[in-house]
Amino acid sequence: MSKEHKWLDLQPYLRREPITLALLTGLAIVLFAAVTGIARLYQAQEDALAERWSSRGADDLKAANYAAAVVDFRTSLLYARDDYSYQLNLALALVGENRFDEAEAYLENLWELQPENGLVNLELARVAVARKQAGRAIRYYNNAIYAVWPGGQDAERRATRLEFINYLLRTDAKAQADSQLIAMAGNLNDDPKQHEQAGQLFLQAQDYQRALDQFRLALRRDRRNQEALAGAGDAAFKLGEYAQAEHYLEAAVDNGDKTEESQLRIARLVIEMDPFRQQISTADRDRIALDAFGAAGARLQACTAPGPFNVPAATLVSLTQDWTSLKPQMTEQQLRRNPDLASTAMQLVFDIEHQTSGLCGSSTDTDNALLLISNMHQGM
Repeated sequence: MSKEHKWLDLQPYLRREPITLALLTGLAIVLFAAVTGIARLYQAQEDALAERWSSRGADDLKAANYAAAVVDFRTSLLYARDDYSYQLNLALALVGENRFDEAEAYLENLWELQPENGLVNLELARVAVARKQAGRAIRYYNNAIYAVWPGGQDAERRATRLEFINYLLRTDAKAQADSQLIAMAGNLNDDPKQHEQAGQLFLQAQDYQRALDQFRLALRRDRRNQEALAGAGDAAFKLGEYAQAEHYLEAAVDNGDKTEESQLRIARLVIEMDPFRQQISTADRDRIALDAFGAAGARLQACTAPGPFNVPAATLVSLTQDWTSLKPQMTEQQLRRNPDLASTAMQLVFDIEHQTSGLCGSSTDTDNALLLISNMHQGM
């Protein structure tokens, strides 16, 4: 057969080949689109199931139903295994269940992905607190304070710092708590409640001057703030500023805070019974010395009465002898004649109050006031 005849025989097949190829290509496209559509539909169904379980978990987490929330978020992760927020919420639920090993495993993986995430650092700090790992707790709290927070970053950072401060105070790390408080106080707004809260925390940290400053800021905005009045009185009292303490405590009591009445009485007694205060007459000084000497004698009598007292017997004998020896001279006439006698008597009074403080039954308000006056004039 000639080549020409062969070519003529192949022409029908060659004409059908493009049509077949086009049909096969079209079928492939249709099948690919169908598979893609089915895959998308399947993925959409999985996404919907993940979201449904996650929403249920969020409700359980909000209601502190942690066991149910763990199940919810584990189920959501079956449909969205790598979802960051689902893993984080599961970790939160596990922390709520006190399942710290499992929670920490999730949190550490999440931290590796986003070390700047504020909530992840905060939860790691909480896990460390629960495990009494102070070093890790401090590190993660610090990370959380300066981390990235969605939405209201200032509010979240302030809340985190407050939690950190309270943790430091609970663990008696007062110096560290004070430094965190100083940083927080520098960023407060004009809300008197914020300043009142800062003042209370400074009190716990034993930074009494800054506590007083914060209470004063609160009182500028709200003069009748009872907590701020009482706090200012307490801070001033601790600073030995008894006139200021009397002012604030009196205002607190007048506003209905009866718990401050005892401290107010002592503050007033400190002012009234201090024979070394400025601008006091000789007669008043002598009267105070006589009253204080009598109170010290009563204190000694209480200590020598039967009871479970811890003052060494030799100390009691020595103090009693000194008091008894000085007693005949303690008259108005003798005090007028001998200007140094009042100082001698007060020094003995201070010795008696110090030696018997906390060792000899309950002290009276007068005893407490004399002890404070003694502390004011140490080294005189």
